[in-house]
Amino acid sequence: MNFTILVPTFNNFEYLKLFCKSIHENSTFNHQLIFHVNDGSDGSYDFIKQRYQFTYSKENIGLCSSINEASRLIKNNYVIYAHDDMFFCKDWDNHLLNSINEETDNMFYFSGTNISYKDGIINYDCGNGPDSFDRAKFDLFCKNDQSNDLQGSHWAPHVIHKDLWDRVGGFSLEFDPGDGSDPDLCMKLWKEGVRKFKCISKFKVYHFGSVTTRKGNIFINNGTKKFLLKYGFNPRFFRKYYLQGDGKNSYKGPLNKPEFTFNMIIDLLINKLKFYYYKLLQ
Repeated sequence: MNFTILVPTFNNFEYLKLFCKSIHENSTFNHQLIFHVNDGSDGSYDFIKQRYQFTYSKENIGLCSSINEASRLIKNNYVIYAHDDMFFCKDWDNHLLNSINEETDNMFYFSGTNISYKDGIINYDCGNGPDSFDRAKFDLFCKNDQSNDLQGSHWAPHVIHKDLWDRVGGFSLEFDPGDGSDPDLCMKLWKEGVRKFKCISKFKVYHFGSVTTRKGNIFINNGTKKFLLKYGFNPRFFRKYYLQGDGKNSYKGPLNKPEFTFNMIIDLLINKLKFYYYKLLQ
């Protein structure tokens, strides 16, 4: 099965080349790669123009707008959103396909497992950039690791069916340049009836970690506040009580609507107080 992979990029040329290398060398199938190039003056525009389908903006328009632009070129049924600073493991697409083939419908949101030198689902140091990346160490870890699939995934790389993508309208542009966009997408899917949010253990990526935002000259939106004002509770509440996942809970199947508990009521009241406080400030 061929997937469509959507990737925004903003002057991360060395990471971008490593990402493309992983897709070409570690995939079983021939996937459709679509990039949205923001600026691209570091050489990434010319590199992509010669090799891949892409959309383009002269300036950085943000993650949400970038992905929605690129999504106009989708040709396949299953859509993956990925970062340009990721390295996909060997046979990642076979592992993903095996999970998809276990399903009887397309009402699911699946994620890969992020490996990183810090702040990953699994922390395992294989380098903090293209020059220091230890591919052999990463390959060996992927081969030997026996971690379980996890409950409540809400992170990239993720895959959903194109029908779901179209129904929810892709990413919400009010979350540009991107903070809070992943839980917002999951919340929109939840409202559409999706209850399977699974992180696939064998589908691993090494993630160097928000390279674009680490540059220090990028405006970061307050995604937590935006999410709270949109839904009445913050992303942490959604992850805890709806998705029931913090990167530690083994996958147990479809989720149910959260049941009110004392702790949930207290957390919800705190969220409501914050909600009305922000409303008063508007």
